[in-house]
Amino acid sequence: MSSEPRDAFRPATLGPVQLRNRILKAATFEGRTPDALVTDELIDFHRRVARGGAALTTVAYCAVAPEGRTDRHQIWMREDAVPGLARLTDAVHAEGAAVSAQLGHAGPVANSASNRAPALAPSRQLSPISMRVTQAAATADIKRIIDAHARAARLAVSAGFDAVELHFGHNYLISAFLSPKLNKRSDEYGGTLANRARLARQTADAVRDEVGDEIAVIAKFNMDDGVRGGFGGAESLAVAQWLAEDGNLDALELTVGSSLRNPMYLFRGDVPLREFAAQFPQPQRLGIRLAGRHFLRSYPYHDAYLLDDAMAFRAELDLPLILLGGIASRAAIDTAMSNGFEFVAMARALLYDPQLINKMGADEVAVSPCTHCNRCMPTIYQGTRCVLIEPAAVT
Repeated sequence: MSSEPRDAFRPATLGPVQLRNRILKAATFEGRTPDALVTDELIDFHRRVARGGAALTTVAYCAVAPEGRTDRHQIWMREDAVPGLARLTDAVHAEGAAVSAQLGHAGPVANSASNRAPALAPSRQLSPISMRVTQAAATADIKRIIDAHARAARLAVSAGFDAVELHFGHNYLISAFLSPKLNKRSDEYGGTLANRARLARQTADAVRDEVGDEIAVIAKFNMDDGVRGGFGGAESLAVAQWLAEDGNLDALELTVGSSLRNPMYLFRGDVPLREFAAQFPQPQRLGIRLAGRHFLRSYPYHDAYLLDDAMAFRAELDLPLILLGGIASRAAIDTAMSNGFEFVAMARALLYDPQLINKMGADEVAVSPCTHCNRCMPTIYQGTRCVLIEPAAVT
């Protein structure tokens, strides 16, 4: 790596893709696909981010199979979805930005009641999402899902995407296979770390075989589940090294947390428990108010809050790394660059102000006004937005 700090606002290369800067829009479920297809509202959401200066915006979440959605309103990758996705990529490209599709299978995070299909997991367990028992993925399921990732990546190419982001985090299916707490299998996909990592490596390999160098291939990868007995530490670093050595990825986006058991470990800041509870009917609403603190735990916010964890990966990997988590100021961006990270990713700060990157590049703003209240999180059910500046629900 060069000893000179990178300028985040200068052009950069991500695999085969030329980007206008090093600042990416992280995947945040937009809540704008009521029929599991692209809408004008979804296109406008990403057009505004692109117009605001992001180098690349990430469409989340594009499931590789219908049962792999967290609920039935999410896009799943099929031919019917391609025309709308192509309109979206055209709109983003017209603003001078690139666009990535986040591909994955929600596994135990899927809401089987909403999807009307069993949620798959490495092993049978009670899902706190749907309060139903998950189904252990059979070998045939695993092969189907690996193939589905490759097929989804091909559809992404046909729709004009510049990159795909493989979801290996947050205890979605591939992340759940990595977890010794969630994976109790005794076959070639369970037990040892090498076995638990097999699905991640085979998926990345299948996607790269399918798309070659046509687009960039990124993986969103958990450094730590934030769950006792879960995936993290030396195991996480070892798997990251294997993924790098396999040569199928153009970058790793480093993340933490479990959508299944500890979501706030990623988000940090205030816990909007009352707002979350209001999204559900009784008696779920009362249950969330009474017991929600056990699920939505509180972690203090500070800028670049994942930097210390990510530095262990930066020290050991030559693979380009994307730092997220509290990238809400010019100082945090510059710190990431000076510590050797190739890219940074923003989410909440761009919900508050999609023009933030342009403003930072012009030295008009140094710090995002985002208060990290996290009241944007419950809005995913009506259209993800910052409630401080968009009081009306987006539909």
